[in-house]
Amino acid sequence: RLLLENAQELVLVCGRGERYLRRDGAAGLAVLRGASLVVGLDGCIKAVGQADVIRNQFSEATFERIIDCSGKCVLPGLVDAHTHPVWAGDRVHEFAMKLAGASYMEIHQAGGGIHFTVAHTRKATEEELFSAFKHRLQRMLRAGSTLVECKSGYGLNLETELKMLRVIERAKRSMDIGISSTYCGAHSVPKGKTATEATDDIINNHLPKLKELRLSGEIHVNNIDVFCEKGVFDLESTRRILQAGKDIELQINFHGDELHPMKSAELGAELGALAISHLEEVSDEGITAMARAKCAAVLLPTTAYMLRLKQPQARKMLQEGVIVALGSDFNPNAYCFSMPMVMHLACVNMKMSMNEALAAATINAAYALGKSDTHGSLEVGKQGDLIIINSSRWEHLIYQFGGHEALINYVIIKGKVVYQNEMCETMTSY
Repeated sequence: RLLLENAQELVLVCGRGERYLRRDGAAGLAVLRGASLVVGLDGCIKAVGQADVIRNQFSEATFERIIDCSGKCVLPGLVDAHTHPVWAGDRVHEFAMKLAGASYMEIHQAGGGIHFTVAHTRKATEEELFSAFKHRLQRMLRAGSTLVECKSGYGLNLETELKMLRVIERAKRSMDIGISSTYCGAHSVPKGKTATEATDDIINNHLPKLKELRLSGEIHVNNIDVFCEKGVFDLESTRRILQAGKDIELQINFHGDELHPMKSAELGAELGALAISHLEEVSDEGITAMARAKCAAVLLPTTAYMLRLKQPQARKMLQEGVIVALGSDFNPNAYCFSMPMVMHLACVNMKMSMNEALAAATINAAYALGKSDTHGSLEVGKQGDLIIINSSRWEHLIYQFGGHEALINYVIIKGKVVYQNEMCETMTSY
């Protein structure tokens, strides 16, 4: 058992079993002062409350570890709802091209972008991919992420997509960090194929193989993703792939309305998608449809920032009642591991409040992955995933732009300390 004692602030995020927070709910983020929390041997939270009440309640109990949180804040572990972390080949040279004015699609059409990464990922061994992936996950963990969505999508053929999914499965089984895995074979149209041919290959070959591997217990995929975009997969191809994924019980969670308005949001709402990512070019009708369908919008402030796109309309979505979540979109084009930096960008560039950004990076991001019943808030019965920051106000997690290396003191998953930061013992975060 683990006891976190006497936190200056204990940020529950939500305290009444909510599966998500809309704008009005995020306004009243649940925060306790002078509070303690207990995680049991099963890795789940057993009690949350005022320090003296918890002390009396557990006066007879013995704890494997007690952490004094005086002057510190305890928050739920962060949830990164959108990443592409399995790949080989570096695209640092493309950053210079972008700075010189080349657009994302210009680089893509010149054989760069996704195609460049695909060529390197196909050549890489499973061991090489796993080694790089493991280091990336460890960096995400040190920045406070305890649950991460991880996509395939740099294979574009069955053999390499399966190689990537095996790497993700191996990390799921061997590492502490939580992983929600996504098959993203429709990330781009492979060279030499049309979008229709690629769609047929995915539906007739890739998805039946995934179903077979799930039944044999070798690979368990959670979500299906398609890059629905002009010049990539059109609306009809996207519909066919997502429906085929849904038919084998995958959650729909896809890229939509990023560079051009495609009516992706309307399609997602119609198909019962759990989440749609990007949405820089979403229509007003799409926003309304997503709000009605309780389909989460996974906004990616790093991408809009790095590609100099227009910012997603976070305020309009929140006002319309959309469930807004956040992701880092970590990939060779947007090299960011840090959800605290993502939250900061969401506040500054997308005009979200700090409460809304925190809800978006915890309970709502968990909802986008179908996991908000077990993750995303500090409530009795939920998994004991949390972070302790070396500051007396939780807002420092968002206010400080970068520098989480000296702010995040502990990262705890299922009640186990998976990262303890020695730097925090010798300095304050101010």
